[in-house]
Amino acid sequence: MNPRKKVDLKLIIIGALGVGKTSLLHQYVHKTFYEDYQTTLGASILSKIIILDDTTLKLQPRGAAALRFQIWDTGGQERFRSMVSTFYKGSDGCILAFDVTDLESFEALDTWRGDVLAKTIPMEQSYPMVVLGNKIDLADRQVPREVAQGWCKEKDIPYFEVSAKNDINVVQAFEMLASRALSRYRSIIENYLTDSIKLSPEDQKRSKCC
Repeated sequence: MNPRKKVDLKLIIIGALGVGKTSLLHQYVHKTFYEDYQTTLGASILSKIIILDDTTLKLQPRGAAALRFQIWDTGGQERFRSMVSTFYKGSDGCILAFDVTDLESFEALDTWRGDVLAKTIPMEQSYPMVVLGNKIDLADRQVPREVAQGWCKEKDIPYFEVSAKNDINVVQAFEMLASRALSRYRSIIENYLTDSIKLSPEDQKRSKCC
């Protein structure tokens, strides 16, 4: 295998309008934060190259994998949901984002999670997700940490309390998702390669005869 091979992954970030999806994305990719963003219409795309430690595939010397992935920032407005859902297809992982100062945005997570799972192709490997509770820098919190953690534990999804403004836990959250998505990608590839080299009963008979 080429030690410099790059893996392309498609990650999406979804959630209700105004939870800070674009802010989180720009903080992670560009290390910038702006107070005001225009509402994302449909979806916008940013790319980033990162290095993830790896000891299994050894895609690069020192057991590291160069990972280039696209992060799709999807609009959170209800009227864009049917259009945005088409962007779920082919995705390798998903960030579910909500605003800890907005209870309704948290209560909407079930709907967003259901949307993306309904549009992604079922695989034996579970579809990677992480949940981000954004805006922990604000004082008027409505969603207790314990409530969010309980929802995520029930769904077996990692949870991060983050602040796009103060750059708290943003990198850790994105790169945990990237790591899980990469692991799933490898498993799929390995299973495909294993299945492709299995001999059929006829092939096994021929090999014994020769």
